[in-house]
Amino acid sequence: MKNIILAAGYATRLGELTKNFPKPLLKIGNSTILGRMLDDIDKINDITEHVIVTNHKFAPIFEQWAKTPSGSPCLGGRLQGVAGRWKKPITIIDDGSTTNDNRLGAVCDLLLVLKKTPSGSPCLGGEKESSLNREDIGGSDLLVVAADNLLFFSFKEFVDFAKAKGTSCIMCHEQPSIEKLQRTGVVELDADNRVLGMEEKPQVPKSHWAVPPFYIYLKKDLDLVRHSVENGCGKDAPGNLAHYMVEHTMMHAWPMSAGRFDIGSLDTYYEAIEKYGDPSNSPV
Repeated sequence: MKNIILAAGYATRLGELTKNFPKPLLKIGNSTILGRMLDDIDKINDITEHVIVTNHKFAPIFEQWAKTPSGSPCLGGRLQGVAGRWKKPITIIDDGSTTNDNRLGAVCDLLLVLKKTPSGSPCLGGEKESSLNREDIGGSDLLVVAADNLLFFSFKEFVDFAKAKGTSCIMCHEQPSIEKLQRTGVVELDADNRVLGMEEKPQVPKSHWAVPPFYIYLKKDLDLVRHSVENGCGKDAPGNLAHYMVEHTMMHAWPMSAGRFDIGSLDTYYEAIEKYGDPSNSPV
């Protein structure tokens, strides 16, 4: 199983803090947002590689971060290198975008991981061919995660759930607020946690099961993923693909065993520093 980390966003809501620096590598105590997530995922035996998809602007920063020895300062001391910190190899993929206005979107970034994007791809406006030269990894199951969350559970629980069900899976959590449900994906489940339906930002939610940006796509379903955008799947948010997949294959949803902390603004970033900057308060 490959761990695919979607990190090509520009985090415009964090202003100057992320104008020239990627949000996943912002410090939280003696680590980073992404580092804390990888500390957990790297321990999962099923994971064989971490693939980080970023944009052209931030790719050099990720590459320096990944190749600098763990504990050594890089980028003027703004963060610490991590080479050797984790057992599984790290691959950085540059999606070629340079601004928030020409970003490819999370779904197209995932397609870049699967294979070289062909000429005429709707992910590239149908006009050009990707310069990415990477072997197709379609022979592996994929754990797909957004890179800007602190988690209070281990992804191993999610991986084990997917293995037990034998299907591609999403996560879900109970969300009592109707207002918040109206701003996210919402699923209906049966008694076995099979997904019966999914809606994006419903005005009248059919359940209280909200969907966070964490997914497992089994290799048997990756052909559906490859052709999702050309068949009408939205490109921007990873939830667009989950919605598409629910309509085309059987999926189950794992109810999160604990919470998460979504870092989406300056306020939530500084709150995370205050709460989790002390290593003893690490979520995992």
